[in-house]
Amino acid sequence: MARWAAVPYRDAERATRRGYRLINRMISPVRPQARSEWAALVEGLLATPAAIPPKYFYDSLGCTLFQAICELPEYYLTRTERAIFTTHADTIAAVAGRGRQFVDLGAGDCAKGEFWLSALQPRRFIAVDIAAAAIEPALARMAAAHPEIEFSGVVTDFSDVLDLGPELDGSGVTFFYPGSSIGNFAPDKALALLAQVRHMCGNRGGLLIGADTPKEPSRLEAAYADTLGVTAAFNRNVLNHVNAMLGSDFDPAAFSHVAFYNVPNRRVEMHLQASTPQRVQVAGRERMFKQGERIHTENSYKYGPEEFAALLRQAGFSSVVVWQDPAGDFAVYYAE
Repeated sequence: MARWAAVPYRDAERATRRGYRLINRMISPVRPQARSEWAALVEGLLATPAAIPPKYFYDSLGCTLFQAICELPEYYLTRTERAIFTTHADTIAAVAGRGRQFVDLGAGDCAKGEFWLSALQPRRFIAVDIAAAAIEPALARMAAAHPEIEFSGVVTDFSDVLDLGPELDGSGVTFFYPGSSIGNFAPDKALALLAQVRHMCGNRGGLLIGADTPKEPSRLEAAYADTLGVTAAFNRNVLNHVNAMLGSDFDPAAFSHVAFYNVPNRRVEMHLQASTPQRVQVAGRERMFKQGERIHTENSYKYGPEEFAALLRQAGFSSVVVWQDPAGDFAVYYAE
């Protein structure tokens, strides 16, 4: 999902004239982090076992496929979280406060963040995502419909460091991180990200976040291996993105989608498994994949409410409120 070319300055000017501001921090080859990220991706592909960070799922096709996944019958996460938001919107707004800055982390098409415009009535809306192609049309749409709100977007990769710095004005702020995206981080990395958010909240802010809960493996595995094969296509497409970035020659059709619930670690794992022996060129180096060898592409950790509330407190939040659906399939937290 990383963008390796900078957005020209004229594009930023055009965005401002349309009623929103777009700040692109994904400045390619000359960006100090770009070389190390490229090297880390290559190293992960050459390692045994091989791995690709999940942030690389989200090229333009990956974003579209993920939107389709969210509407699948097996993928209960999106509709269950949406039901919690709808049922408790007034209560959540009363707890979080209205008229603040609203920071939509991993915003994508901003549909989940847009839901909160009426309830939270933010004066500023800041969409944060690694994919400019996803957030720019969303910002244009919302800015046209809500001229009373200041809209901006920050194109950045916050998988290691989240620093919005000058984009926040020091007044009250609500961070929003829905969809159980926090589950893509290993617990120590999740803690580090939550601590960064807590620091930026200061004394006048909070975090509204959704997290999936542990449940029977069959339901979890179905959510990540749907019968239509949309998640399989999403998983394989990461190899197309890697090919475009590195000039490698993976054949996505030669890898099958594997998803299972790792019970001891309470996480769903996604892998790509070589259906036949594969000889692949990666950054000028040859990598052989034996039949059945896997590339690890994603983890999705699941948290019980008490466990996740404890993680939030460990990150520095002192007050945590929890809402759940009647079945306890999902949980939404507000922490400050």
